[in-house]
Amino acid sequence: MSENYARALGARLRAIRAQQGLSLHGIEAKSDGRWKAVVVGSYERGDRAVTVAKLAELAEFYGVPVSELLPDARSARRGPATPKLKIDLQRLGELPTHLAGPLARYAAAIQSQRGDYNGKVLTIRAEDLRSLAVIYDMTPEDLTEQLVRWGVLPEGSELH
Repeated sequence: MSENYARALGARLRAIRAQQGLSLHGIEAKSDGRWKAVVVGSYERGDRAVTVAKLAELAEFYGVPVSELLPDARSARRGPATPKLKIDLQRLGELPTHLAGPLARYAAAIQSQRGDYNGKVLTIRAEDLRSLAVIYDMTPEDLTEQLVRWGVLPEGSELH
């Protein structure tokens, strides 16, 4: 296994552990000592090669498919990056709350998470638009059209 691949695999292992809210010592405790913190830590740093059998066991312990731990398989499955949409925050601020309230709150939450307060535009992912569509009880395509009509998205914005 190449050093870069070992590091990428380790980063995936670390990300899965973090998503589950576990520390290295938490893994050792949760597994009743089956998984030693020092061993999992060395896998995560890419300092120690992990066998296929151990990787399968670790995936089972985390409750995820083995493919979620493999960096190359995950990026190939995802395909190309999803498009990003630019929300006009100034225009959003001019809209009545009864129309744009959910979008404004969502945008404010993203700005807060990113520490991004330029106040002019906010780039969101297509996945964010899909979530907003659920809130607005619309399809993502219909919401995109609505946001264009409101002037929040530029003409020609589309969801792929």
